[in-house]
Amino acid sequence: MSASGIEPIEPYRLPAEGELPVQRVAWTPEPGRAVLLIHDMREHFLRFFPAGRDPLATLVANTVRLREACAAAGIPVVFAAQPGGEELEPDRAIVPELAPRPGDKVLTKRRHSAFHRTPPADVLWQTGRDQVIVCGVYAHIGCLTSCVEAFSRDVQAFLVADAVADFSPEKHRAALMLAAEVCAMTPTTDQLLRALAEAAR
Repeated sequence: MSASGIEPIEPYRLPAEGELPVQRVAWTPEPGRAVLLIHDMREHFLRFFPAGRDPLATLVANTVRLREACAAAGIPVVFAAQPGGEELEPDRAIVPELAPRPGDKVLTKRRHSAFHRTPPADVLWQTGRDQVIVCGVYAHIGCLTSCVEAFSRDVQAFLVADAVADFSPEKHRAALMLAAEVCAMTPTTDQLLRALAEAAR
């Protein structure tokens, strides 16, 4: 066990389109309404995954795809990360593939949800955007609670099924099932990007 209490995570395959939970809502992501939330994609949290293998490899690749597509479509990109505590400075950094760019917002979160007691997040909703696309780690903790809090603010949440990862495939599936039942849609990256492209047309 590491000093943080997180065990090394075994490799597992991320869910495919045919393995998603039943969707209780039928929201459509729209470029003019959405915000992309990249949650806790820091070196510290990702080093527990086996390097170069799934879920990490696909998690990072799909998050990069989402970030590039959203940036191209004019969708604000927001990073949320909790303070580093006693971690070394390199561990606090967002992974290089996703390093924040000029114009991106970086929120320091104090609780699991990226939106709990985070004043800069309020600015996003005040712009009239009422959708959030959530990717990152860990699915059943910060990603899920951010979707719950978004829903409580009348914001439509999309928890991207293969752009989040967790301690195990069981926890990953449980997060998707609960999100789909109570607060979010759970599309794959391909489904989400197709929907954005269609909405843009």
